[in-house]
Amino acid sequence: MTINRPGLPGDLPSPDVLWARWALIAVLEATAADEGKAHHRTGTWVDDTGLRLDDAGCTWWGFAPRGAGRYVLFGEDESSGCKWHQPPVDMLAGAPAWLPHEELEDHRSGNELGCVYWYENGAWARAPYPGTLHDDGLDCGMSRFTDRDDVLRTIADEDHGATSAREAEALLAHAEGYRLTPELLTSLTGDTDQRDRPAMARALELARLNRP
Repeated sequence: MTINRPGLPGDLPSPDVLWARWALIAVLEATAADEGKAHHRTGTWVDDTGLRLDDAGCTWWGFAPRGAGRYVLFGEDESSGCKWHQPPVDMLAGAPAWLPHEELEDHRSGNELGCVYWYENGAWARAPYPGTLHDDGLDCGMSRFTDRDDVLRTIADEDHGATSAREAEALLAHAEGYRLTPELLTSLTGDTDQRDRPAMARALELARLNRP
C-alpha cells in the first residue's frame, strides 16, 4: 500500500488492520526487561495507552483507540516538514475535541510532533496542508505497517525469531483475523532463547488480538 508524500488520509488502512499488524510486532518483541522501562523505551510495544514505536533515532509514533470507533495516530519522522514549514503547519486544525489534546500539545510545544491523523465515522482525517508542504513523515513512519509484505519480512527476520515464511504468513493472518490465541502464538513462533514467553503472553492480552 503506497503512502503519498505528504500523506493522505486514504493512504492508511482501516484501524483494525493497522492495529493488528503493529500489535503483532509488539507481541513478538515483548520482554520483561522492556516492560519495566518507564522512560526511554525503544522498539515496538503495546501498553494500556495503546501501541507505540520508537527507534531511538529519527522516528516515534503512537496509535490509540479513543472509544466509539475512534482512533488517533500521531508521531514524528525526521522527514516531516510540518514544524519547519513557514508558517508552521497547524497539525491540529479542525481536530475533534476527543483527541488527547494535552498530550499532543505537549509534544508540539517540545517541537516533537510531525503529524496527527484521526479516525471516526469510518474514515481517516487530518488537518489541511499547504501545497508547499513536501512531506509529513507518514510514509517513512508507517509504511512498515501499511505494506503487508514489509510486515511479513519483519516477522520473519532474525530480530523477531527467524520465523519461517509459512509461519509468518499464518501469524499475520491470525492476527489480522483477531483469532491469535496464546496457543497459536506458541506453536507458530517456535522454541528459542530469544523469546520471553510470559512477556509475549502479557503483550498479546493487552493487544486484544483474540476476539471471541
